[in-house]
Amino acid sequence: MPYQKLLDALVRSVDGAQGALLLDANGELVVESGLRHERLRLIGAYQGIALTRARDVKDRYEMGEIRYIACRYSDGQVLLRPLRDGYYLVVALALGANVGQAIHRSADTGERLNAAL
Repeated sequence: MPYQKLLDALVRSVDGAQGALLLDANGELVVESGLRHERLRLIGAYQGIALTRARDVKDRYEMGEIRYIACRYSDGQVLLRPLRDGYYLVVALALGANVGQAIHRSADTGERLNAAL
């Protein structure tokens, strides 16, 4: 299964990345890399709820596809990237992390994950 290698490479390649998760359409963890903590898994599941709501708005107003969602919180940042078949990628970042780098690298990782799904 290439998923683990892809997530490991993503975490290593982004300055300030704390972890990455691949989750299914129900918010269930498929594979994780980096910081392995229950809090990160919970954040990942909640990001799935946010993605569902964003897709509802997108559909209601006939907007284009969602490529990624970046959120900044008091103690970190999260990058969410939808994948095929309802899967999604979550990258947890420290406050000072390179978000642009995370967006760029997660796009490549997302394409590779989509090909493997």
